[in-house]
Amino acid sequence: MDVVLLSRLQFAAATMFHFLFVPLTLGLSILVAWMETRYVKTRDTSYLQMTRFWGKIFLINFALGIVTGITLEFQFGTNWSRYSAYMGDIFGSLLAIEATAAFFLESTLIGVWVFGWKKLSAKAHATVMWLIAFASSLSAIWILTANAWMQHPVGYTIRDGRAELTDFAAVIFQKFAILEFFHTVSGAYILSAFFVMGISAWYLLKDRHTALFTQSFRLALVFGFIFSIFIIVEGDLHAVDLAEKQPTKLAAMESHWDTQTHAPLYLFTWPDPETETNAIEIGKIPGLLSFLTFRDTAAEVRGLKDFPKDERPPVLLTSLAFKGMIGLSMYFALMTGIGLVLRNKLQKHPWYLKLMFFSIPLPYIANQLGWIVAEVGRQPWIVYGLLKTSDAVSPVASSQVLTTLIAFILVYGLLGAVGLYLIVQHVKKGPSEAAA
Repeated sequence: MDVVLLSRLQFAAATMFHFLFVPLTLGLSILVAWMETRYVKTRDTSYLQMTRFWGKIFLINFALGIVTGITLEFQFGTNWSRYSAYMGDIFGSLLAIEATAAFFLESTLIGVWVFGWKKLSAKAHATVMWLIAFASSLSAIWILTANAWMQHPVGYTIRDGRAELTDFAAVIFQKFAILEFFHTVSGAYILSAFFVMGISAWYLLKDRHTALFTQSFRLALVFGFIFSIFIIVEGDLHAVDLAEKQPTKLAAMESHWDTQTHAPLYLFTWPDPETETNAIEIGKIPGLLSFLTFRDTAAEVRGLKDFPKDERPPVLLTSLAFKGMIGLSMYFALMTGIGLVLRNKLQKHPWYLKLMFFSIPLPYIANQLGWIVAEVGRQPWIVYGLLKTSDAVSPVASSQVLTTLIAFILVYGLLGAVGLYLIVQHVKKGPSEAAA
């Protein structure tokens, strides 16, 4: 394997592992803040137990996210030095703001929250948790804005062979960045909701702490339902923007080969890049792809054949990841909708609780599939339309990258096992011990 493929695999492994922890941090920070706020308002100690129980899982998850995130950033220098040299003026400034204005704020506030239980009033302590949630979202804004610039570069000029920032406002307020932020954060909120509901369902099936975990389930259920619906609506808006700014990615997502008006949408396809056709096409709906992307059933949608072969993304992987993400999104909306109907009689429907428990991994998979669509679908560009991935890699030996790739997998595997063990042990202990 050449250095480009190995570097891509290493960055993908590090990024995907890191993103196992980020969504839960984003969502749990809000859920824990809401639980503690309910305790402040009602003085119901069950909310305090909930806050401490879910708060400890938040802290374990946050710690693992820090470790994996720091090592991830080093790869911009070790594996992608030419990329860093090309767009460091833009990307570097956004990451610097994220570190100084968000990450350090979040870390400091978490220290205050952990050690401030007996030093702050209940109201002040709950306020700190809301500030942590704000800082977490602020961190996400800067990171996703940097990624959005790679997807759709704006506010720059090319000088001496590198991109230089000319309009900071254009970078942070561009529509692509705003849509990417809401899409990613909504996915994180859904993941957190299903995580809380899944653990709560396990307790309800075991008939342990039923009152407390019924409350936890209901709180997460409303949260999850809202964002399961929101992400479908937002995803539609995102697709419209994508049709304009990344037509090759859209064509790969839908495995749409021929440019045509009244473009149909298929519920499922299996693309065959060799023959530039789809080997399987199921559920054809005439004109729907044109309507969804341009709000006009007669609109022309560009196909993959309109673009040079060396500028097309891997169609099979992009298409299957997209369809998997869409299918899971529909599942989340369905399950939370059913949950709203059953919310007052959860224990009378063990089938539903079992489904919710076994659904815990599904939002993780959906989030990973979303990033595969975003990053693989952008190929062969690392900065869309400006810099190809093959031109961005560091001039290092492939053996060096292979060695570090194996090391990353081993270390991250160990960290993942430790994190999972700590969370499982905490869940087994239950909220009473956590409150003590």
